[in-house]
Amino acid sequence: MGKNKKKKVVPFRINVLFFCVFILFSTMILRIGVIQIVYGEDYTNEVERTEQVNVSTSVPRGKVYDRNYNAVVDNQPLNAITYTRSNSTTQEERLEVAKKLAEIIEMDTSKITERDMKDYWIITRPELAEKKLTEEDLKKNDEQKKEDNWLYELQLQRITEEDLRDISEQELKVLAIKREMDSGYALTPQIIKNVDVTVKEFAYVSEHLDTLPGVDITTDWKRNYVFDSTLRTLLGNISSSNEGIPRERLDYYLSRDYNRTDRVGKSYLEYEYEEVLQGQKEKVRNITDKAGNLIETETISEGKSGKDLVLTVDMELQREVEKIIEEELINAKKKSGTGLLDRAFVVMMDPRNGEVLSMAGRQFVKNDEGKTELQDFALGAMTTSYTMGSAVKGATVLTGYETGVIKPGSVLLDEPLYIKDSQPKKSYQTMGKIDDLTALQRSSNVYMFKTAIKIGNGKYEPNGPLPIETKAFTTMRNYFSQFGLGVKTGIDLPNEATGFTGQDFTPGLLLDLAIGQYDTYTPLQLAQYVSTIANDGYRMRPQIVKEIREPSPKEGLGTVVKAVDAEVLNRLDMDQSQVERVQEGFRRVMQEQRGTAYSYFRGAEYNPAGKTGTAQSFYDGPIKDKFLAPTYNLTLVGYAPHDNPEIAFSVVVPWAYDRAKNQHPINNLIGKRIMDKYFELKAGQNEEKALNEQKEVINGTE
Repeated sequence: MGKNKKKKVVPFRINVLFFCVFILFSTMILRIGVIQIVYGEDYTNEVERTEQVNVSTSVPRGKVYDRNYNAVVDNQPLNAITYTRSNSTTQEERLEVAKKLAEIIEMDTSKITERDMKDYWIITRPELAEKKLTEEDLKKNDEQKKEDNWLYELQLQRITEEDLRDISEQELKVLAIKREMDSGYALTPQIIKNVDVTVKEFAYVSEHLDTLPGVDITTDWKRNYVFDSTLRTLLGNISSSNEGIPRERLDYYLSRDYNRTDRVGKSYLEYEYEEVLQGQKEKVRNITDKAGNLIETETISEGKSGKDLVLTVDMELQREVEKIIEEELINAKKKSGTGLLDRAFVVMMDPRNGEVLSMAGRQFVKNDEGKTELQDFALGAMTTSYTMGSAVKGATVLTGYETGVIKPGSVLLDEPLYIKDSQPKKSYQTMGKIDDLTALQRSSNVYMFKTAIKIGNGKYEPNGPLPIETKAFTTMRNYFSQFGLGVKTGIDLPNEATGFTGQDFTPGLLLDLAIGQYDTYTPLQLAQYVSTIANDGYRMRPQIVKEIREPSPKEGLGTVVKAVDAEVLNRLDMDQSQVERVQEGFRRVMQEQRGTAYSYFRGAEYNPAGKTGTAQSFYDGPIKDKFLAPTYNLTLVGYAPHDNPEIAFSVVVPWAYDRAKNQHPINNLIGKRIMDKYFELKAGQNEEKALNEQKEVINGTE
């Protein structure tokens, strides 16, 4: 009996459960039916009514500071008038807005092309444009099913100069405005005017935005290079708002969420650090109806200015170095008696970490008015190369040590070498028996010649031929490359030159290679070479950027995102004692009598070391009718203090003179003055730092 009762209860519960499920399904079906039947059309219309389009807008680029946090490149704010067109805006509507704007603002018309004028003429004179087509044209178009724009092209071809003269000055303003409006992309703000927007124009447009659909006012920016021409060629350029992304880089940048009209770095520092400086764009979502009319705009993410760069360069030192180069160039130009001298370069870097404190170059150039003026050519320190002469003899001596053909203290006879079928090869004076230190101190060519002959397993016999193994060229170049000579230095800038490597293996040219008169090197390579010697054989990668920082518009400098670490590229494959031997030879050049730079650097409290250079060369500059004229390059490398180097430098003056009687010591004069200035500025900075620390202590005790 109990079992039967239990069996009856279970089916009852199941029935209740089924009933509940039935009620739920019925409710859901009823709801779906109401949505589809009653509100379905409304929802369908809403979906068809709206589309969402995401748009990115540009933000100011990051700033650039020098190592002392002085602004080098920043952004100057500009009042700007923009236009944003919808997908449904017609030509006629844009023309009407342009006419209204032309009554309010002045507009530059110089960029208008003939094609622009013809298009405008057709739009504004449709009846006259129709008369440019004949019945035969229309019939031919229908019968032959010509392309859609065939008739339009015929109209363009038949518009005469007289037709275009009918366009008034006021219409040209309208055209200039409409031209900018048409060049933008749908739903993306396009700058109509951002240069010389007057307060009156800005205010008037602001007051009449309700009658100017699509027009808005905003704050734009332009790049401001604070120090005018100082370091200008290395800082590079950015594209204008009219240029946008250069065509050759378009696909690359579009794949990285850029807009076609974005301003981007086109050269050197601005180009190399583009993705750091560009910043994070503001992203907005434009909601439009099916016809393309804008309904509303909502911000997806806020924009953020580009990150800031802190350079290794000391702009105070940079400006002083450029001033010194200018003064010495002008002075030497007057005294050298050659019209070929037109440029000089200086590179100063910390040999311990590769930080470039100054990279300067000045060049005489004819301006647009035909007058000669000195312009910035810092770029040439890494993109042009020259024979450097005896300045590279330190590399030759060290190569001799490492190959075992000479050793520290080796004595060779400095004497003229008479090689069959060639001019005598000799030093500037016959020195007799000398060791390696004297060879560096007094700059013996013959000591280097004989070292190179030994490297090539050659044997010198007066008036006889000079057989040398051609692999000696490779051997010497391989060792030279350890110093950075003939290879890229690795600096964080694009388009660095490596120099010229001669392909003629005539034995006499190996001797020229040993004294820096065959292959060519850049002033930057020469600075890296002497830095490697100063730094006990460690070759450091030169760096122009010290830090990357977050932007901080209110405080000026944000937090450090990345500090660029010093990088050792290689260590000389040579004993430390051998490097120290060359260091001693360089010290004698500047600190002991008979050193080739002693008369200029004697008594210098900063205890310098270095090496002078003079190279016979051939002119290959801008004066075409002087091409390959024989001339001389002057160079100087050095560092200080000799026992604990903190600064290394190279001075390169190509085509300094063309005859011995006109020789001018511009390399030594520049070298001495830049080193004096470096230590003078350092003393001043240390004094200022001490005063500031003293003030902080005083303020802390009050």
